[in-house]
Amino acid sequence: MRSYRDLFRTPEFTPLFLASSAQTVAQTASGLALGTLVYRATNSPLLSAVSMFGPSLAQVLGATFFLSGADRLPPRRTLAGVCLALAAGTAVPALPDLPVWGVFAVVLVQGVVASLGGGVRWGLLNEILAKDGYLLGRSVFNMMSGIMQIAGYAAGGALVAALSPRITLLLSAALYAVAAAVLRLGLSRRPPRTRGRTSVSATWRTNALLWSSRPRRLTYLGLWLPNGLVVGCESLYVSYAPAAAGTLFACAALGMLAGDVTVGRLLPPAVRRRLATPLLLLLAGPYLLFVLHPPVPVAACLVTLASAGFGASLVQQERLMALTPDELSGHALGLHSAGMLTLQGVSAALAGSVAQLTSPAVAMTAMAAASTLMTLSLALAARRTQAPSARPAPAR
Repeated sequence: MRSYRDLFRTPEFTPLFLASSAQTVAQTASGLALGTLVYRATNSPLLSAVSMFGPSLAQVLGATFFLSGADRLPPRRTLAGVCLALAAGTAVPALPDLPVWGVFAVVLVQGVVASLGGGVRWGLLNEILAKDGYLLGRSVFNMMSGIMQIAGYAAGGALVAALSPRITLLLSAALYAVAAAVLRLGLSRRPPRTRGRTSVSATWRTNALLWSSRPRRLTYLGLWLPNGLVVGCESLYVSYAPAAAGTLFACAALGMLAGDVTVGRLLPPAVRRRLATPLLLLLAGPYLLFVLHPPVPVAACLVTLASAGFGASLVQQERLMALTPDELSGHALGLHSAGMLTLQGVSAALAGSVAQLTSPAVAMTAMAAASTLMTLSLALAARRTQAPSARPAPAR
């Protein structure tokens, strides 16, 4: 599979793509609305950051207890059900006089539900496309995510300003329902990829199997930690520049789009495989300058440049799929997605805590420094892992 045209000619790719696009717009617009709603009510950078990225933090529960369903549940029914559950969860915080603790309870449930949806979606994508088409297909989804995040944050910012955060939440819930309808009508009925019942024990066994390989383990850590720490920087946009948070989020999405196009479509495989570490360093580097508290136009340029480094995840996912049996692809990709989003939620909480004690600019710089250190440590560990296999066999 060599071109984007080939992808969209593949049966079921288009409805999955369109539904995911609608979900991304709904997620970004509702996240901005919820973060703004909580910040106005509490004036707390920590609570605002956690309200936006709390569903990511809750993904660890889904990865621990329910992820075996990624390969054991029928994809069409599961994906449509997840969208409907997210629609309901997005509408509830729009209720008047809902206490802050109620908002966070809903956020927790949304994260658990979303953790299952990620594994089912990416496992289905791996099933729809040929083996050599997954990277190109995932790059298109990542590019779509960048474009739809721009649209979602722009629309969310406009709707919050022109109407209210609560109305923005209700419109986002309606968009989730539209995505559920597209999935139900556009996908064919497929059996689960793996036999067996979804259970906690099956989830733990498969997690342990995937984690038992050192190369896979380092790949997972590379997908989760540097990325998650930088998302901690992003979680502070609202408190760093309350009037321009939508602009900063849109610039981050634009940079991610540019990185995904470059890595997924323009670079040859031999070059692409060597770029994971440089891209992760690019992801964190510009945020180190936030210690100078740059004005919004400069901050927007730095955010755009840094976010091109998110293209590293394509290189890492390609490696993960090469290290994983086909029958475990959904679970493996679900574990990647859940772990990544969990670390993003943890990082948002950590960044918000640091910002509460210091300032958003200082917290963003600290998170970027931690991401840089983690990238260098993992690169060194990977080199040590490869070194024994590179030694020549002893002469006999």
